[in-house]
Amino acid sequence: MFKYSASVSFDKDTETYEISYKDFKNVYAVAYSEDDIELQAMDGLLAGIAEHIDCRIPIPEPSAHESGEIIIVLPILTCLKITLHNAMIQTGTRKIDLARKLNQKGPQVDRLLDITHASKVETLEQALFLLGYEVFVSVKKSKK
Repeated sequence: MFKYSASVSFDKDTETYEISYKDFKNVYAVAYSEDDIELQAMDGLLAGIAEHIDCRIPIPEPSAHESGEIIIVLPILTCLKITLHNAMIQTGTRKIDLARKLNQKGPQVDRLLDITHASKVETLEQALFLLGYEVFVSVKKSKK
């Protein structure tokens, strides 16, 4: 599970909450009210991740959380897509190569890597398996 940290600061000049991510140096978000901080933090992070995927830049592992930071927990489907993206980079697999392995067309692999597309978990699991990775799911009671 990917849990990223974000720092929030209030800018008095613009009366906005500025959100930055220590694991993504060039990704920022803005919230116009305190109630919108978590939603805007998630949207900003997802946009940054999508940009990394489009540019074929590896997605970093989340670093340790520090006091005062907010924690953004990514959806499972997004975590699988990030893992697939990183696996493709690590194994030197191009989209067309993965499409052939999956016996699918190129646009279908594009959708597998599109974090806004509701891909099937089974297809992501199969793609990861073909690259030499296994998917495990665990569930535990929250500490909240």
